[in-house]
Amino acid sequence: MSIFSLVTGRPGPSGYGSASTAEEVTEGIDASKLTVIVTGGGSGIGLETSRVLAFRGAHVIIAARNTDAANKAKQVILNEIENAKVDVLKLDLSSTKSVRSFVDNFHALHLPLNILINNAGVMFCPFQLSEDGIEMQFATNHLGHFLLTSLLLDKMKDTARTTGIEGRIVNLSSIAHLHTYEGGIRFQKINDERSYSDKRAYGQSKLANILHAKELSRRLQEVGANITVNSVHPGLIMTPLMRHSALLMRILKFFTCLLWKNVPQGASTTCYVALDPRLKGVSGKYYLDCNEMEPSAYARDQKLAKELWDFSNKLVASTAKS
Repeated sequence: MSIFSLVTGRPGPSGYGSASTAEEVTEGIDASKLTVIVTGGGSGIGLETSRVLAFRGAHVIIAARNTDAANKAKQVILNEIENAKVDVLKLDLSSTKSVRSFVDNFHALHLPLNILINNAGVMFCPFQLSEDGIEMQFATNHLGHFLLTSLLLDKMKDTARTTGIEGRIVNLSSIAHLHTYEGGIRFQKINDERSYSDKRAYGQSKLANILHAKELSRRLQEVGANITVNSVHPGLIMTPLMRHSALLMRILKFFTCLLWKNVPQGASTTCYVALDPRLKGVSGKYYLDCNEMEPSAYARDQKLAKELWDFSNKLVASTAKS
């Protein structure tokens, strides 16, 4: 999509553009038969995604590290949408133990699962390791979602098979996937503090989100599962995600003000990819402003995607033994 389209909000082939809101792109869609998990659904564009999906009738599970804030967000939704179906479950994506606990708690609800929106994340944080000993941005943005998706996949397959409704997985990536380390993913230096760059580490994790979606899409297509997997860039939005670089983001926003979105616009591409009936059967794609876009060469590298898949499985297995 051109800079002109970004600035003016001119619609692309889908009929939507950068100025479209989540409510606009889901107008007329009945989601009342759907159960959706939204990670990080208690704030920012995750909250708006949760609100709009609930507004369209979906049963929304807000998966959040801060359950107090998530329950307040739930109440905000209920105050606006009296009959909304919203639940909150604790999930800390930086902890594989927490991910496994979340999945157990979700299964205990005996609900179907139609849509998984891997939305939560951290951004530009100083170097630190997760409780599993993995660099925090990679652990939270990629590995936690990788494990979560893997553990929920059988439930999604069962739901799609028994209901006949296509399952959808949406990974929130970023245009920042263009700014990563040399080679894309530095498998041998994930935890190297000396060469750590908060910006490149974020870009690496966002590249991983796209590669994960592409490889999972390929694998699901091979077995004929009725589930699609796509990734999206929500756009530039000032949210709590930017707390580690608030001053830098404010300066950047001052000089690029016309490119920034508000929160309802920022949630639009996620909601479009999650619900639009025209995307039935469309998988392994990358979307910006509700239109398909071509990501970086690294993001299109099938060999890199396979290597990341195997690397992630090994990391997950190592945390299960610890």
